[in-house]
Amino acid sequence: MSNDVALSEPSYWSPLRRRDGLVIMLTLVTGSVDAIGLTRLGGVFTSVMTGNMVFLGISAAKHDASIALHTGVAFIGYVIGSLVGARIAGHAGENEHLWPRPIVVALSFELAILSVFAVWWEITGGLPTNLATYAMLGLNAVALGVQSAAVLRFGISGLSTTYLTGTLTQLIASLSRRREPIQGRSVLILLALIVGAGLGAVVALHAPMVAPFVPLLLLAFVVTAAELSFHRSLKTAVASVPRGQVRASD
Repeated sequence: MSNDVALSEPSYWSPLRRRDGLVIMLTLVTGSVDAIGLTRLGGVFTSVMTGNMVFLGISAAKHDASIALHTGVAFIGYVIGSLVGARIAGHAGENEHLWPRPIVVALSFELAILSVFAVWWEITGGLPTNLATYAMLGLNAVALGVQSAAVLRFGISGLSTTYLTGTLTQLIASLSRRREPIQGRSVLILLALIVGAGLGAVVALHAPMVAPFVPLLLLAFVVTAAELSFHRSLKTAVASVPRGQVRASD
């Protein structure tokens, strides 16, 4: 069956806008998780691996083993998460649904990882020991690696919720071409990263016990909304279409 049933909504809050809105919320998750890592888990990124490579070079110049270890853990965790996420989410195909089910599965796995992190964080009272810090940093990096691979499954060029330098570059390039419209989605994604980081940093610094629940609740909302909006609603719509009409659209 085609996706005409799911895409036929005349309202402003169309399936395309719902998808973009949920992707923007995923960027809030990225910003808040990165802020927790930078403020409470060794001062390194959990999603920006190019920045961590810079930290690795700095650690070599300063002979600082701590920076090197934190950076290495985050890098390895992100790579593992990306591999696992790509395995779960698979690869983009032609004429797919706006929000393929494997993306929901991958983000659910990310949600499970962040849940483990939140429980562990509460057990430590928001003050993990050195070994726990490395492990928890690795968990967050794995989570964002999974998210990165899941978003790639959309198969949309330039769409990302983690490595956003390319998004910024494309946005600036579009500004230089007067006839090309500004991509509002890119602007909102970049703003969401800043807002998410600010929110995550404020909570991590002033209410650390609550910090892990910011990205956790945001991600839980995205997973739930994606399932209800793009899969449960599609089943309902299909069930309401006469059998002959459904067959005609296959």
